[in-house]
Amino acid sequence: MAHPLSGVEFPSPVPPGSGWPGDPATADTPVAQTAAGVRRLAGSAPDLSALDARVTVCRACPRLVGWREEVATTGRRTSFADQPYWGRPVASFGDPEAPVLVIGLAPAAHGANRTGRMFTGDRSGDWLYAALHRAGYASQPSSVAAGDGLRLNGIRITAPVRCAPPDNKPTTEEKATCAPWLDRDLTLSGPGLRSILVLGSIGWDATVRAARRLGWGVPVPAPRFGHGAEAPIIGPDGNEIRLVGSYHVSQQNTFTGKLTEAMLDAVIARL
Repeated sequence: MAHPLSGVEFPSPVPPGSGWPGDPATADTPVAQTAAGVRRLAGSAPDLSALDARVTVCRACPRLVGWREEVATTGRRTSFADQPYWGRPVASFGDPEAPVLVIGLAPAAHGANRTGRMFTGDRSGDWLYAALHRAGYASQPSSVAAGDGLRLNGIRITAPVRCAPPDNKPTTEEKATCAPWLDRDLTLSGPGLRSILVLGSIGWDATVRAARRLGWGVPVPAPRFGHGAEAPIIGPDGNEIRLVGSYHVSQQNTFTGKLTEAMLDAVIARL
């Protein structure tokens, strides 16, 4: 099966270092096989490039590994049946020196799990990238596939869970196993951060817990999620980071009108 833009043939899941657009890993990238392995490899990643590479080959959660690979091999959606599926954990995406982070939840089974890039190839991504383009953060308003030319300026997208979970519901254990990747992501980003936009209550809670684990200054009691909620967090260098909440750009929110373009634009304008 061929990549939808390049036409290059790839198996599903896509092997690391095989030439998929934007793949940060190689065949020699160390693989986390357990929760302890995640802690070790995340904590020792010297920079975001190394961290992203290690994320994309992680195999620490058997249920998630099985599910993402099942979707990639026998569970492909009919409309994408002729395409290879990434079928691996998904790295962060965007400007490595960004003063703004966007934190979601987890890859979608037929979105980022297929394309290998955060919020790419599904309706949620359509909404998010259109809004980021309107705000001047994205070079184009749509994101179809890795390698489509999309660039983010001054912003980067990450998540507390990096594999597509069944029913979009990672378990408590899976979230805990994946947490060191987010911890290291925030550690490497923290000194230059100005604000964090969190999409949904699960991502909000995960971000607050990560900030506390890192010893950042978090208000007590913990700030509560809500659309438009805002809380100050004191980063590693004493810098104030604005934590801003938004309803997730999932179809259950955008199709029902719970989240509108105007609402999303308004929170992004505060970043």
